[in-house]
Amino acid sequence: MFDKKILIEIVTEDMPFGKYKGTILADLPVSYLEWFLRKGGFPPGRLGQQLATVFEIKSNGLQEIITNLKAISRAKPQARA
Repeated sequence: MFDKKILIEIVTEDMPFGKYKGTILADLPVSYLEWFLRKGGFPPGRLGQQLATVFEIKSNGLQEIITNLKAISRAKPQARA
């Protein structure tokens, strides 16, 4: 089972560095996630958990999860600072 908080984060947070800096995590290509694995694995900590979640979803043909999460996150009103 996936962590609910991470599922929301992967459709709302950007990749903080690298070739895909600024790209929503859920929109990263599988080839980029596979590159991390070939280079020794995902980064430690929260970002690594997020990337691993995206990889699991995409590599298991569960893209519909991401599509549904994006629709839900767009439907929720954004908090104002």
